[in-house]
Amino acid sequence: MIDGQSIKHSEKVIDIDGLLIAPVFIASIDEAMNHYEVRSIYTNEQGIALADQYDREVLQCLILSSRDSETFTGSGAGGAITDADLATDADILAGALMSAGQKMDELNVPDAPRFAAFKPALYWLLLQSDLVINRDYSNGGDVQKGKVWELAGIEILKSNNVPSTNINSGIAKYQGNFTKTKGVVWHPQAAGTVKLMDLALESEYLITHQGTLMVAKYAVGHDSLRPEGAVEIALP
Repeated sequence: MIDGQSIKHSEKVIDIDGLLIAPVFIASIDEAMNHYEVRSIYTNEQGIALADQYDREVLQCLILSSRDSETFTGSGAGGAITDADLATDADILAGALMSAGQKMDELNVPDAPRFAAFKPALYWLLLQSDLVINRDYSNGGDVQKGKVWELAGIEILKSNNVPSTNINSGIAKYQGNFTKTKGVVWHPQAAGTVKLMDLALESEYLITHQGTLMVAKYAVGHDSLRPEGAVEIALP
């Protein structure tokens, strides 16, 4: 008789945040007086505004995930790699990325894909490290093109949406003190997103206002899934 063994697991409920909109009103008189077409530009900017907010919430969620306690006994949690000089010393920053990769390996987080995100200042700092651009033993960056591709199997991204302040307003689950945060390393399993309404655009001509109202919208929610799949890079 072979008895099936139980597999440790847990359930995470991810709530939808509500409807997020980016509205724009175009007055008919203004549109007639313009010597150029604006609707395609405005709709593109509406999409960028929603994508920007999406990125902010996901990055905040990933960092908060690294601070969560383990999902169940033995699963572990990502935690943080800290050093007082990682924001000014390129080699120390590169070393922090390697330490994050080691920590994820020790917690049995899959090797790939793994990503890291930093604000532009630290992204450009990495280009000054021989660990990234020395072609004798690495092909992770290109100074001429201003690109950092990867280090220790971690794809490097730059984003102004990496939080750096104490966020205490807005949706509660994304709030946190990020004043010491410099970046985050993660595997996609670290956080989850549920989507109720995909990105859509609606427009309607309003006779009473003599213009067209355009609204871009979506309804999604994010939350932590596997805390061991995210590691914060921060000052001590």
